[in-house]
Amino acid sequence: MSALEFLQSVNQIIGILFLVCYAYQLLYVPVALWRRHRVTGPVPPRRYAVLISARNEESVIGQLIESVRRQDYPADMLSVFVVADNCTDRTAQVAADAGATVWQRKNLREVGKGYALNFLLARIRETFGDEHFDGYFVFDADNLLAPDYVSRMNEAFGPECRILTSYRNSKNYGDNWISAGYGLWFLRDAAFLNAPRARLGLSAVVSGTGYLFSREVMLRYNGWPFHSLSEDTEFTVDCLLRGEKIGYCGEAELYDEQPTRLRQSFRQRMRWCRGNMLVLLRHGGQLAGHFGGKGGASCLDLLMSMAPAILLTVFGTAAGLLATILELSNGGRVLPMMGAAAMSFAVPYLLLLVAGAITTATQWRHIRTTAWKKLLYTFTFPLFMATYVPITLCAMFGKVEWKPIEHRAAMSVRELK
Repeated sequence: MSALEFLQSVNQIIGILFLVCYAYQLLYVPVALWRRHRVTGPVPPRRYAVLISARNEESVIGQLIESVRRQDYPADMLSVFVVADNCTDRTAQVAADAGATVWQRKNLREVGKGYALNFLLARIRETFGDEHFDGYFVFDADNLLAPDYVSRMNEAFGPECRILTSYRNSKNYGDNWISAGYGLWFLRDAAFLNAPRARLGLSAVVSGTGYLFSREVMLRYNGWPFHSLSEDTEFTVDCLLRGEKIGYCGEAELYDEQPTRLRQSFRQRMRWCRGNMLVLLRHGGQLAGHFGGKGGASCLDLLMSMAPAILLTVFGTAAGLLATILELSNGGRVLPMMGAAAMSFAVPYLLLLVAGAITTATQWRHIRTTAWKKLLYTFTFPLFMATYVPITLCAMFGKVEWKPIEHRAAMSVRELK
């Protein structure tokens, strides 16, 4: 078999594997497009604690706390707690001035959001006891909440839905192709993955911020024991293995700031990739073992969303490059090899372009930028996703550690409308 024939075979195998792994997600599209009006009766307000882990976030944390204070929800049922985690700026003072209860944490050995959340929960339990709060919201310091966010989450929260995630939008979608790539991915994740999962009775997936868990869940874990590089994925996996379904509330809208610099974006997504790989190695077999039991479909869905796409793309790219080099070094024809290599990139680009276009069209009114940027960044979305190939390779073989992301988009929730 020549290198050209090898490359063509690799492309065919990867195409088949993609189809096998992800064809079921095509069913999510019509489910997501089915606009079902959610009818809820009067729901009494519950008492919630808002958990914010912040490291050098003085420029944005005040706006988040303001958006919490401006909720159309009884103020006496909502308490804001901040852990100023290894801060060297005025984060603690700004948060306290905005009305939050603040604890400072200094620990350079146990670094990361998971450790900070566990510390914060421990301080809250020492001060208020275990029964004071019905549930705990988790937000990042750069977030902003729509005025009815807590009310909508409260309506969906309850004994049958003890963990709940929400609709994740972006504050700075239109800054550049990097922030737009993040923003479009999170919109797709909310509208075309979590929403249809919930409608089909499957479990949603927690993605870092904008979620709520009950007192019972907190007591089950005795705080927050998830300290990996991707503690949100670790939490989701553990919930599914315990038979706990994660709900989704698309009416509750949260705004997030996305990175705009490629180096910062690479560092963040390398951490995500390495964290997911470690969780997959640790729990992949357990997820596979649950396929035939209760919650098996959710376990399969989560397993598929964690690994195959990026790994298949990486292996396909590596095989394509190797075959091209071998063919050319043996005096092979350039144009056929270039054509086969181009097909290796064209098919994933077109598939991602369609996914991005559907998301842009259906979420048009939620995207905060000009019409021409919405269209432009639809075409750059596959390029943003293509950067996961070198990111994944670096995550597999390079050094990865948790580092804070710098946030600069300081704005109030009133500026978002």
